[in-house]
Amino acid sequence: MKWKKYTIQSTTQAEDFISSMLADLGVEGVQIEDFVPLSAEDKEKMYIDILPELPPDEGIAYISFFLEADREQEELLMQVRQELEELRTFVDIGSGEMTQGETEDQDWINNWKQYFKAFTIENILIKPTWESLPLEEHYRCVVEIDPGTSFGTGKHETTQLCIRQICKYMKPQDRVLDVGCGSGILSVVSLKLGAGSVVGTDIDPVCMQATADNMKVNGLSMEQGKFYHGNLIDDISLQKKVGGEYDIVVANILADIIIPLTPVIPGCLKKGGIYITSGIINFKEEAVKQAIQEAGLEILEISRQGEWVSITARK
Repeated sequence: MKWKKYTIQSTTQAEDFISSMLADLGVEGVQIEDFVPLSAEDKEKMYIDILPELPPDEGIAYISFFLEADREQEELLMQVRQELEELRTFVDIGSGEMTQGETEDQDWINNWKQYFKAFTIENILIKPTWESLPLEEHYRCVVEIDPGTSFGTGKHETTQLCIRQICKYMKPQDRVLDVGCGSGILSVVSLKLGAGSVVGTDIDPVCMQATADNMKVNGLSMEQGKFYHGNLIDDISLQKKVGGEYDIVVANILADIIIPLTPVIPGCLKKGGIYITSGIINFKEEAVKQAIQEAGLEILEISRQGEWVSITARK
């Protein structure tokens, strides 16, 4: 299949804002290119002998997204241009110029794998399935991930925020609900850390196979988890399948989905149960806090990493 590749020239400051905006419009994946030097912490986490030489960082970033070449996309592109202009009011997006090219499936689905390297979060080693590493250190657990074409390597700030909160609040044998499970990384991490069982949902059917594959490669039985395709916000039959009395509900999605999802969450949690949210760009923090409080949940803490926010609450 051929795809049209659209690239927005912007600034490193606006990368996350533009990525969030594209996701809100239904764009399922972005590619970001910049020349920001790796921090000392990043270098320690990456298993690379020789790091590539990068050009000087001039604060410029290129954010690319992909749309099917044989479909009319002008309405969506018009929305992207309008949203870019709105972003200008509170963040420097640079030129905001958008250019177009074409690519094939293999160019953007597989080539990104060269950039997914092993790293750690809270002494949990997360590594790609295709990378072999000598496990010389003692890790709390090792998680192998092949995201396929679904979201979730664990590298993104939002996923890391969720994993830290799972580590903090989950108890052995807890029942966990993973809303928007993507590649299943949060479900796999939960089971590796001692959850009794997990249930996951996602609106993308591709995620069901990706999650099943990642469960298998981590030596986990599908008897330990059930995964459903559907939208928990308004699918009554799915809500019945999922049920309630969960100790932990985690939703690493986007603010605009978390807000309408949150009224459903109290019915999923047992009394004292924990609701962990992330995928919240910082300028939408207040709106998510309001939705959580209006649902009758008590906010326990707010965590931040970069421009992303995680809010943890209790029933």
